[in-house]
Amino acid sequence: MTVSSLYQYVKTTKTDNSPIVLGQIGMSAPKTWLTLLAEHQKSNAHMLIIKTFIPHASDMLGNAPQQAIEFFIQSQPSLAPYIDTTLNTKLINIHGIQRLSLNNDQLILDFHIGELKGQIEEMLVFQQTLISHWYSENTQSLFHINQSQLWQMAKISQDTAPLLFIHSQGQTEHPSPVQVDFQKRAKQAGFQCLALANNTERQGRVDIDQQINTHSSKSVDKDIASQERQALRYQQAIHNNPFPLMGTKEDPIAIIGGGIASAHLALSLANRQRKLHLFCKDPHLASQASGNKQGALYPLLTPENNTLSQYFQQAFLYSRRRLEALQQSGFNIAHDLCGVLHTGFDERSQARITKILTGHAWDPNIARSVDKQLASQLAGIPIDKSGIFYPQGGWVCPEDYTLAAMNKAMSLTHLELHLNCHIDRLEQKDNQWYLYQGEQEYGPFASVVLANGHALTQFTQTKTLQLSGFRGQVSHIPSKGQLSELQTVLCAHGYLTPKYQQTHCVGASYVKNAADLNFCPQEQRDNLNKMHHSYPNQPWVDDIDVSDNDARVGVRMVTRDHAPMMGPVPDVEQLLARYEQHQLTPESRQYWQNTPAPIHQGLYVLGGLGSRGLSSGPLAAEALAAMICEQPLPINQAALALLSPNRMWMRKLLKGKAL
Repeated sequence: MTVSSLYQYVKTTKTDNSPIVLGQIGMSAPKTWLTLLAEHQKSNAHMLIIKTFIPHASDMLGNAPQQAIEFFIQSQPSLAPYIDTTLNTKLINIHGIQRLSLNNDQLILDFHIGELKGQIEEMLVFQQTLISHWYSENTQSLFHINQSQLWQMAKISQDTAPLLFIHSQGQTEHPSPVQVDFQKRAKQAGFQCLALANNTERQGRVDIDQQINTHSSKSVDKDIASQERQALRYQQAIHNNPFPLMGTKEDPIAIIGGGIASAHLALSLANRQRKLHLFCKDPHLASQASGNKQGALYPLLTPENNTLSQYFQQAFLYSRRRLEALQQSGFNIAHDLCGVLHTGFDERSQARITKILTGHAWDPNIARSVDKQLASQLAGIPIDKSGIFYPQGGWVCPEDYTLAAMNKAMSLTHLELHLNCHIDRLEQKDNQWYLYQGEQEYGPFASVVLANGHALTQFTQTKTLQLSGFRGQVSHIPSKGQLSELQTVLCAHGYLTPKYQQTHCVGASYVKNAADLNFCPQEQRDNLNKMHHSYPNQPWVDDIDVSDNDARVGVRMVTRDHAPMMGPVPDVEQLLARYEQHQLTPESRQYWQNTPAPIHQGLYVLGGLGSRGLSSGPLAAEALAAMICEQPLPINQAALALLSPNRMWMRKLLKGKAL
């Protein structure tokens, strides 16, 4: 019995079209994932989401020897098309969730890396998509799960969810004392615990059916367990109050915007078969900040590896995987995952890099310390400074990435594209949303997502969001001399990309609330000066020529804490009204902790991506799509609080501070 046979069993017993959500303790072998991929693609009537909990990422999807996989393929040649996907999809040893989306995003594997209880406590699920079955091939790890961990598993499970594990033939008839003890503890948490033989796929499905039918008459005392589960779920709901989850089952959904955020949100919603309308004020997509020729793709790290750092690692890896998936689907996206080299440019910035490198034991696939010699080898040009190398990073053409996501979305669902449509007003009537361009009305819509970059705060409902627009001018320079040998993205006081179509990008300026978006000669010179400042003794810097005045200007929307904004739009007017009644009293903190934060029902925001939208945007979009569709999110509770649009107010209120 394997997870693929469990999927086949659950699929045949399911009575609706909602996603199948399974829980797994420990990893499966690569050949198991190969079989599951093949089984799912044959009959993917249901989206399948598997939440896999592992203590660390030493077991990776692609860690099996190539020879062993090839031997397995010889016995089952029908699985050959899936070998590249499985072997190339590796986990990175970082804390939190890594989401892998396969089979056109209909098979989602969420790997929760870290201590089991903590990972489950922070997990975000809806009542409609609780785990229906638990499964484990690693019985030793399973049997050592303690009672507290079992209760946390029960909290995120359907009340009827069984816990299945496999044994070699004969062990099921003579369970060990450890197994007996585990089954007793699992029963206390309300789990029907079933030991299955390690048989063939077909026999495994029969085993499951027979075991469940046999044990259904041996009912666990469900009343006590059910009451305890409900209490745990209630505690979780209270914990979510300051940063509420809000979903909607109705269509259509309107998205306002035309860049990275809106395109990837459209794709994530299209994968869930939602009907969409997208409104873009420009004549074509990616006309604003997402229209640059090249943008760097790499994570933002902090010395203490806090929630922001963890989110960016997860998001960076998700964006990289989505990029590769779109490429495999036939979309041409200019990019080069050549790595990113990050060096200091003065004493303070160099000290910061040293602090990051020594503050946490980074997985070498995320960040590596490099000396001057290695930095020069990686860059292909002389570098006289040590720094951080991000080996999985590189550069991507944002416009190509945006168009590929949107075109893929349009191939999957009903999506109406409204170009040259500048929405200037939103109104909610009878729980439905209407959009206006002057007197022209569009709607009704069940929900609206604002993903319109620097115009996010133009609406009455969003004018107080704590976002600032920063103008950025990127210079396009000809590739010549030693500069043409650059092999990796350089980041220091500004950034410099390897050549693409005989041109490099260098930049970018950073001007708050700029008066216009016209070309600025001074900013062009500033971009050059940043490179001279960063690498003053290197002759290749003299090859940087900005005299053609070739550049592109856009506006980045930035938050004070560098995190994107994702989630329901806060009703600030209502929040301030409540604040008048509940401020700076002994009871105020408890009030804000126990009372759902006021929001505009059906209205969401996705923005504030700053200068790393290529890294942070796609996962934020996927998380918002999962929230809207009331499915398990690919981020945890801490990340939700980090991204929430009302976080700046709630952080103060939860501490009893004045706004």
